[in-house]
Amino acid sequence: MLTMISLFLGLGNIGKKYIATRHNLGFEVVDLAIKKTKAKPLPSEFFYQSFGAIIEDNKIVFAKPTTMMNGSGGAVIAILEKLELTPSEMLVVVDDFNIPLGSIRLRPNGSDGGHNGLESIITALGTEDFPRLRQGIGPLPEGEEVVDFVLGKFTKSEGKIAKKTIEMAAEAVIFAAGHRLEETMSKYNYNPV
Repeated sequence: MLTMISLFLGLGNIGKKYIATRHNLGFEVVDLAIKKTKAKPLPSEFFYQSFGAIIEDNKIVFAKPTTMMNGSGGAVIAILEKLELTPSEMLVVVDDFNIPLGSIRLRPNGSDGGHNGLESIITALGTEDFPRLRQGIGPLPEGEEVVDFVLGKFTKSEGKIAKKTIEMAAEAVIFAAGHRLEETMSKYNYNPV
């Protein structure tokens, strides 16, 4: 049986130029979950922001590293230490160009899949054993560089799909706060194709 999740960590890049880019879906999901649960700001360090809420009698924390994507690992270590949590008690919310736009894929562990934020966290923790919720933004268009694609903005039609996915992912995050990961995976894993 898997551990309950107490920390929900959204990955993204800080700064106006990154708002609404494909690579900031993790931030958008956590922001929406914070809004839906009326989470309150908690004392934070300069390298992350955190918010607390109680969901189904469970104290949970939403957090967003402010280190930029590639430096997420250091912030994660600091947050886990402050909250006295293990990696298995954290759910990391990210974008993924390897799965189709509109997909939601929850897993208890796994590789970084080419995601620099996940790579930073895996390297810092020395383990791949932490849950993650990946939202599809793919496929990567032929001939386009990964960095240009993930830091680009959605087209109008893609934006409509992304908005629905963000809503569903925020629901999954809130559900996961009061349920086992297996239940959350069964209810919210979604592939549109």
